[in-house]
Amino acid sequence: MHDIEKRWEEHMRCEFELRDVKATMATMADHPFVNHIPTMTGGYGYEEVYQFYKNHFIPSIPADANVRSISRIVGKDKLVDELVLSFTHDREIDFMLPGIPPTHKHVELAHIVIVYFKEQKVLGEHIY
Repeated sequence: MHDIEKRWEEHMRCEFELRDVKATMATMADHPFVNHIPTMTGGYGYEEVYQFYKNHFIPSIPADANVRSISRIVGKDKLVDELVLSFTHDREIDFMLPGIPPTHKHVELAHIVIVYFKEQKVLGEHIY
């Protein structure tokens, strides 16, 4: 596994398993960005990304969220993940499904994540 793959796996573990904002941010470059393209949510710069993870992303991850990898392409300083995020819609997920109250239904959503790296840290993410 390449170094950037290890860093990406660590980043995802901090988000989805540990649900730890500070640990997640420790995997990122000094001036990161996150952009969920369909809803234009995320942040640019350390403080915005930190606030996004703290107030929106990590607390909104459903209890049974599961990420299943479909394919991955790894370059020198970029990684593209095709994955399926599945969960029970047990809470409002404002960064992905804004304004939709919990339906308590099972959801599976295909995602493409383009991850940019700088000096072996996550610089940014474009999430489709």
